[in-house]
Amino acid sequence: MPGSALDVTRAFRASIGQFATGVTIVTASGPRGHAGMTTNAVSSLSLDPILLIACFDNTSRTLPVVRESGRFAVNVLRAGDEDLAAVFASKRVPEEKFEAVTHSVEHGVPVLDDALAWFVCDVHELLPGGDHTIAVGRVTAFDHDPAGEPLLWFRGGYAHIDPNDLARE
Repeated sequence: MPGSALDVTRAFRASIGQFATGVTIVTASGPRGHAGMTTNAVSSLSLDPILLIACFDNTSRTLPVVRESGRFAVNVLRAGDEDLAAVFASKRVPEEKFEAVTHSVEHGVPVLDDALAWFVCDVHELLPGGDHTIAVGRVTAFDHDPAGEPLLWFRGGYAHIDPNDLARE
């Protein structure tokens, strides 16, 4: 393992980059409007009760909206949504981000119209996690499109899979 803190950070990123993840946009709505960010730090947590986790950089502009509203949505992106992911990963003001995508408000939060899947969550718990905050969300509504390909993040870049090529057991 490399010695300096920067070397360790780089080596960790290269190693964790071997783990392919889905790309999502987490959205929330508060008194000052909508907020949203791109993240791949999302995971299913529990089936009973149905919980998922989403991780927020502590400097994220979306995190305070989630704290205040107590609710958020996770929107799973499709292959081809790289530009949309870049918009929500940017420091653009929230109004500009939401101008880039059609959406509706479902259960009090923005849900992207063309998401491959979406999950509306009530905040169950917010936990410290280093330079991030881990939101445990109790899923209150969800839906998905059984067709379509997910947008993936792998080795520091976007990747695609064709679901028809997957082995099924």
